[in-house]
Amino acid sequence: MTGLKRKPFDIIAFDADDTLWHNETLYTSTKDRFFQLLAKYHSPETIASQLEKTELRNLDHFGYGIKGFTLSMIETAIEMTGGRILGSDIQKIIDFAREMLSANIQLFEHVQDTIPSLAQEYPLMLITKGDLFDQETKIARSGIGGYFTHVEIV
Repeated sequence: MTGLKRKPFDIIAFDADDTLWHNETLYTSTKDRFFQLLAKYHSPETIASQLEKTELRNLDHFGYGIKGFTLSMIETAIEMTGGRILGSDIQKIIDFAREMLSANIQLFEHVQDTIPSLAQEYPLMLITKGDLFDQETKIARSGIGGYFTHVEIV
């Protein structure tokens, strides 16, 4: 093996959400809008606490992602209003989800340059969790999906 230089890695793997592109900011801004929607019923802190409990309870049923988050917001809204939430307010929650699902993908600084550079030297793998369709769509819209030789959505 004299003269052969071995690369330090066989493959480099990345998480997607909040590693390559911003994701949590979508959830934070949507939660703020959700709290405003229910402000006449409870404080933001009370709503946040209930939403978190609902999300955790629903993970086994709906998994991670915007759709599960949306169902948890709807369920929380029904619970927090004693079933008095208006259909038009449920529609607003659904509209929040549509906006999240179609939001522009905002890559973190240097990702646009780093990923292509690494892909010239190493096979790249993308591992992310969440709804299959949602994640595939984000990867495609990111503009960097083609650099990954392996993609796993769990």
